[in-house]
Amino acid sequence: MGDPGLFTPNSVTWQMHGDPMMWVAGVRALYLQALHPRAVRGVLQNSDFRRDAWGRLMRTANFVGTTTYGTGEAAERAGARVRKIHSKLRATDPDTGERYGVDEPGLLLWVHCAEIDSYLHVLRRSGYPLTDAQADRYTAEHRVSARLVGLDPRTVPASRAELAAYFARVRPELAAGPEARTVDDFLLRPPVHPLLVPAREVLWRWVARLAYASLPPYAHELYGRAAPAPAVVTRRLCATGAVLRAVPAQVRWQLPPKHILRATARLGPWARPAAHRLP
Repeated sequence: MGDPGLFTPNSVTWQMHGDPMMWVAGVRALYLQALHPRAVRGVLQNSDFRRDAWGRLMRTANFVGTTTYGTGEAAERAGARVRKIHSKLRATDPDTGERYGVDEPGLLLWVHCAEIDSYLHVLRRSGYPLTDAQADRYTAEHRVSARLVGLDPRTVPASRAELAAYFARVRPELAAGPEARTVDDFLLRPPVHPLLVPAREVLWRWVARLAYASLPPYAHELYGRAAPAPAVVTRRLCATGAVLRAVPAQVRWQLPPKHILRATARLGPWARPAAHRLP
C-alpha cells in the first residue's frame, strides 16, 4: 500500500473533491474572493491574470489535486512552493500608497474560507449527499490545507458555524471595486481561441452564470447584478450536477491533472472517491 497522503481515503475531502461540481464551486470561489479589495489587488498586481488566466486556474486545480490525492511529501512540497512565492509578493493600495504582503494572514484566511464555503455550498446544493456532521468534518479537515499555505490552523474555522461567524465579521470589508469588476468581466468572457468562442458562449457562460447565481445575496448586491430566485438556482445546480455525474468517473478523471487516477494506481481500487464512501 502506498502513501495515502495528508487527507487519506478515509476523509470527507478525498470523496468530495472527486465530484465534477467542484469546477463550478471553484468559479464561485473566484467570484467571492474578488470581493475582498486587498486580496484581489494582490492577485491582479502580481500576475498576468488576463493573459494567463487559464494557466492560473489549472495551477490552482493542480494544487488542490496534489494536496488532496498526492503523497504527503508531494503535498508538503506544493505548500512550501506556494508559501515561497507568496512571501516575495507585495501589493499597493492605490488610495493610501500602503505596501503590503499578499501572505498577510487575514488575506490568506479570506481566500481559504471563500474556497471551503464555495466547495461545500455548491456540492450540497447540487445534490451531493453530505450531512451536516460530514460538512463540519470537511471544514475541520481543511485546517490541514490552511497550514500548507501558511496559516496557523488554530485560527481557521473548523465548523460551519465558525465559518458563518467568520463571514459575518469580514462582511464590512468587502466591496466590488475595479479589480473585482475585472475578475467579473474575465469570468464572463475569458479569452479563448476564435474557434472556441461558440463553445465559450454556450458551455463556459453557463458555468460562470451558475457559479455567480449561487453566491450569497450580499455578493449579488455588491456586484450590482441580480440573480435568479434561489429555488431556480437550486434546480439548475441539481440539473447540472445530475448531468455531470452521469459521465462515467473513469472518463472524467482522464482530464488534467489526473491526480485521482494516480492516487488509485498508488493505493488500489478501494481508494476511488465516491459519495457512497463518505465516512
